Amino acid sequence: MRGRKETPIRLARRLRANQTDAEIALWNRIRDRQIDGHKFARQVPIGSYICDFVCREKQLVIEVDGGQHAEAAADVVRDRHLADEGYRVLRFWNNDVLGNIEGVLITIQTGLRG
Repeated sequence: MRGRKETPIRLARRLRANQTDAEIALWNRIRDRQIDGHKFARQVPIGSYICDFVCREKQLVIEVDGGQHAEAAADVVRDRHLADEGYRVLRFWNNDVLGNIEGVLITIQTGLRG
């Protein structure tokens, strides 16, 4: 066996400690029930995936993506799996979060109502 297999919880903890600038910026605006009282958690394991942010009450997943996700077939499979689990997925590019955080927050707020 090569290396150790990291459990989803350990991986999520490591990802929480190493968030991108865009993830930090968004987390600072959605944490502590800042959007209409909805609670979000970050780096949440759902099945075999770790989701950036999740509102469990509304079954809404928010993903903040960098350039490595451009036209990624794996994201389509991931989104389909999450939809099968009952989750809706909102995806934002890093530059949208960093350059238009208010627009991103409005989209999230709308998604929470849907």
